[in-house]
Amino acid sequence: MSVTQGKTRPAKGARTRASILDRAVDLASVEGLEGLTIGRLATELRMSKSGLFAHFGSKQELQLATIGAAAERFRVAVIEPAQGLPDGAPRLRAMAERYLDRLEDYSGGCFWSATSAEYDDRPGPVRDTIAAALDGWLGELERQAQIAGVQHPERFAFELFSLVMGANSRYRMSGRREVFAYAREAIDRLLGELPGANG
Repeated sequence: MSVTQGKTRPAKGARTRASILDRAVDLASVEGLEGLTIGRLATELRMSKSGLFAHFGSKQELQLATIGAAAERFRVAVIEPAQGLPDGAPRLRAMAERYLDRLEDYSGGCFWSATSAEYDDRPGPVRDTIAAALDGWLGELERQAQIAGVQHPERFAFELFSLVMGANSRYRMSGRREVFAYAREAIDRLLGELPGANG
């Protein structure tokens, strides 16, 4: 085997795994993680089960890898674009806007809403990994609220999180896009209550 071949095969394997997980995140956002099977993905991607199984040795491994891929997608789509803004209120606003934009534009719905509802009462590694990802997101909202001078940053983070999740849930059930405008207005009011927001 040449050096070039040795480098190409792992790179190709990584690309294949990434494309599998990309599709897995899309499916789980709509149907949840429980319906995510190696057989289902193999059919969707027109791969053999054995070929897909080589990347994920079990259903649980596939589910955990999918959660990791969803977290990375969220980081790139929502958190990373706000990094250039000052900490505190500007970054909070930018992250909330990016999240709402993502939910409004993406037909699949919110991965975190779908999977947390599915696993909220099912103990185990999958639930723990979803919970850890959500805790990380709420922790970042709380950190930014604390920098902004909010008196109760944990409560503020919960309120901001709830507005976005509520808009997603109502839109998924009703198809009414105006709920995103309602959420943005409510977030504006919430951010308007920050110390120094009107000065």
